[in-house]
Parts: sequence; structure tokens; C-alpha cells
Amino acid sequence: MTENIPETEKASSRSNSLTTDEGEKRPHVYELPCSPDSLPLADHAPKKFYFWQRAGPAGIDLDSIATQPSVFDDPVKAKYYQPRQDYENLHRFDPDARWTWREEIAIVRKIDLRIMLYTCIMFMALQLDRGNLSQALADNFLTDLGLTTNDMNNGNTIFSVCFLLSELPSQLVSKKLGPDRWVPTQMLIWSVVAFSQFWIKGRSTFFATRALIGIFEGGFIADITLYLSYFYTGVELPVRLGYFWAALTIANIIASFLGFGILHMGGVGGHEGWRWLFLIEGILTCIVGFLSYGLMPPAPTKTASWFRGKKGWFTEREETIMVNRILRDDPSKGDMHNREPISLRNFWYSITDYDEWPIYIIGLTFGLSTAPIGTYLTLTLRSLGFSTFQTTLMGLPSSVAGIFTMLLFTYLSQKFNERSFMGALAQVWILPCLIALTQFGASANRWAKYAVTIIVLSHPSTHAVQVAWTSRNSNSVRTRTVSSAVYNMSVQVSGIIGNYIYRSDDAPLYKRGNRDLIAICCMNIGIYTLVKLYYMWRNSARDKTWNAMSNEEKERYMDTTTDRGNKRLEFRFGN
Repeated sequence: MTENIPETEKASSRSNSLTTDEGEKRPHVYELPCSPDSLPLADHAPKKFYFWQRAGPAGIDLDSIATQPSVFDDPVKAKYYQPRQDYENLHRFDPDARWTWREEIAIVRKIDLRIMLYTCIMFMALQLDRGNLSQALADNFLTDLGLTTNDMNNGNTIFSVCFLLSELPSQLVSKKLGPDRWVPTQMLIWSVVAFSQFWIKGRSTFFATRALIGIFEGGFIADITLYLSYFYTGVELPVRLGYFWAALTIANIIASFLGFGILHMGGVGGHEGWRWLFLIEGILTCIVGFLSYGLMPPAPTKTASWFRGKKGWFTEREETIMVNRILRDDPSKGDMHNREPISLRNFWYSITDYDEWPIYIIGLTFGLSTAPIGTYLTLTLRSLGFSTFQTTLMGLPSSVAGIFTMLLFTYLSQKFNERSFMGALAQVWILPCLIALTQFGASANRWAKYAVTIIVLSHPSTHAVQVAWTSRNSNSVRTRTVSSAVYNMSVQVSGIIGNYIYRSDDAPLYKRGNRDLIAICCMNIGIYTLVKLYYMWRNSARDKTWNAMSNEEKERYMDTTTDRGNKRLEFRFGN
């Protein structure tokens, strides 16, 4: 957003007009609100607060009004942004609702506990099944099955291609059925495949299980991102996604200890340790999947059930606060029912939204500069002379450090409202480490090489920032549904490319591969810079057009425009 747009217009820039995604006029569904002067509103912008601030943000009166100004306070503009009649939370929508900072902080913490915590647990289960292949490699997985490094590369590619191809279909199914129904179903199916790896016999069954896990895990992250947007505002979502990806790292840490113990089961029942690893961790995911049917409410006002209790998790007052703070922040979230499918017309409109493409390009390239190093970490450590059980634990320092660097960069991105710059800075962290790796020879000190490898893998990931960035710049549920999936598809394509940067004929030092990573890292810094300049140019052009319009022209535009989502003149892109 630019600073010269009035606050009510800033709010309107996050929404659609009175037309639906199909271009039809929407009927009014509530009485026009009171005059803006008749009810108090917050006297400052939304405050960012974090889990360590037990008393809330410093310098505010907790009993003062937290309700933010929005289009719903203006009788003229309110008619353009009403929720649809079939919006699942409509019965709690009240433009005149007001609440205090004390109430808002309490409800956000409750959402964190009830919603965010369990989505993190689900993500950890996903990572157990997706990431335990690297631990199996440390237990002679390839040798036992008669596979080569290139077979592993092909298996990873099969997984990534299947994951990629199922992203959009999974997201569309999720939008039709609801994430609360589809995500648990996904988890149950892939967990069965995951623990079935206990019985794989060779190359064909290895490739088959990689394909099936990729098919049913695909779309999970985009589904969860859409689900969380039902409960959090645009200010809160980036840090919550930071917690989400921190859960992935915590899963890697837990997996290291689980792997250390489970791999010691080698020989039990005459089976290798890696077989027990796949079986036990797959069963754990299956249990989480069953619980997810009961622990994922479909909407803020739909938490009552036999499993969650007849009264649900939230009081009527809390539901009112939850619904109205979300719609005030982004009225477009009332444009679709949470079980409404995306039409073919809207799907095409969303996928051809060229203003989202710069972030897709970032998704395609940003992870390439470190992906091969992480994928081959266990094999690299084994080649340096470390044992199987040492290797399972030696990745822990980078996992722990990665949590802190990722959350730090997510916090800084939110604090300074910067996205491109933080992404470029993360690549600057990586570059000197890659240069150092190219200088190591066969006789280099193994601890020195280990230290540099851990530092590069501790880099601050900006993935969470970019997922929230994609959601923010979508400016409609329709586009957000598709753009989240397409961004993750870009990341999966990146994974496919990354599988072939390190090759068998370049092992074990991978000097050629590391030189390629240096070039990619420099390219990424340039891409982040160009993306920032692009969005700054787009915002500047809209400022010029919007500010040249009279108030009457602006009102006429809002009343008659067919522009939707992020194509509206009053919308400003985050950069």
C-alpha cells in the first residue's frame, strides 16, 4: 500500500467490488452501517505482536478500541463490499461491532493454540514421510536395494513431478470439499503408502512409492495456506506461516532422534533399520490423519461438533470478533463460500494473472542455491568418514539454527514491510559459503567442510514470507486459491532442477555443481531486485492514475468497473 491513499481506501484496495467473480451484481444483505463518527475505531494501524509479548504490544492501552477503519464504516462504499448471502460466517458479520486490544490479543492467542498448533503438527507429519528418505540413505538404503545415486535422483524427480502435477487438482478439490475434509483424507492415503515402503524390493517399487506419495502430498501446503487465511489477517499470516515452516525444521530435528533410535532396529525380524523407519513414521502420520477429521473446524463459526464439543471452541462474542476483523482487513474473503468450487472461467482468469508471475519466478529459483547441499548432506557426511549414527544427528545444528534465522527474517520482513530485500539478503548469506565449498580439496579438513556446510544450510529461508506475499498480492479468494498452488508448483519444479545439479561424475566434492550454485545465487539476487522494481513501477503507475481522479470519478469507477482482485486501480502490491 502507498501512504497517500486514505485508510478507508487502503482497506478497499484489499477487496473486490460489488460484482462477484462471475461478474454479476450482488444483492445487499445487511443494513447500511452507522455514520463513521457514531462509533469509535482504533486510533492507529494494526499492531504486530508476538508470542513473547505476554502483555501485548508495548505502548498501547489494552482496553482501547482495536477495530480498524474499513470500507464498512462508509455507507457509500459499504455497498460494494458486502459478504455474499451464502458466506458461511454471515450470521456473525456486523459492521458496527467493536472490540478492544485485550479481546483481540486473547482471541488471536486462542486461534494460535486451537488452529495454528495443530496445522504445525500436521506439517511435521508430512515432513516425516517426505524427508525420511535422507535418513534411509545413511543406513545403506541404496546398497540394500541395488540402486545408484542417479536412481535416487530419478526417484526424487518422480516425487517432485507427481507432487507438482497434483498441486492444482488438490487445491481445486480442497476448495470444493473444504480443507477440513480433504487434508485429513490426503494424510490417510499418503501415510498408507509411506508405511508400505517397508516392503519395497527394488527400483520399480521405489519409483512407485515415490510417485504415490508425491501425488497425495501435493497441494497440502497450498490447502493449509488457504485454510489459515480464514482465521488470520494479512498482518498476522506471514509470521504464522513462519511458525508453520519452523514446524518443518522441528520435524527434521525430531526425525533425527527418531531415526537414530529406529535405525538401531536393523536386524529385528530380519529386516533393515530403514524398513522399520518407513513403517513406524508412516503409522504416526496415519494417526495424525485420523485426528485431523476432528481437529480441523471448517470455519471460525463452525467449531461445534461431537469431537470438539457441542458449544465449539469459541463463544459468540469471540466468533463476532474473528469474523469482523478478518473481513475488515480483507473484505474479499466474504466473496466465496468455503466449499464453493472454482469455475473454469475463474481458474483461467487466475492462472493468467501476470502480476503474480514474478513471485512464481522467485519460487522457481530461490531454493536452488542450497537444495542440492541439503539433499546430499547425509551422503556427503558419509563420504567424509562419519558413521551412520553420527550422520543422523550431525544435521541438527543447521536445523536448529534454521528455525531462528527463518523466524528472524520473517519478523524483519513484517516489521519493515519488506519482502524482496529480505529474499536478496538471504542469498547474500549463502554466497560466501558456496565460494568456500569450491575451494575444498580431497585432503581438506573434514570438520572445516562440515562447518561451512552447516552454515550454508542454516541460511534464513524466506519461503514463508513468499507464500504470504503470494496470498497478499492475490487480493481475492479466487486468485489466492490458484496462486498458492501455482507458487508451490514453481517450488516443486525447482526441486526437480535441483536434483540434477550434483551428479555422480562430480562426486564427492561436487566442484562443478558448487560453481553452478554460485551462479544461481548471484542470479537470485538480481531476480529479487527486478521483482521489487516491477511492483514499485506497478504501484507508481496506479498512484498516478488514481490520484488524478476526482472523488466523483473514483466513486463512478468503483460503481461500474469490471476490474477484479489485484487489477483494481486502488489496490497496491506488496514488494
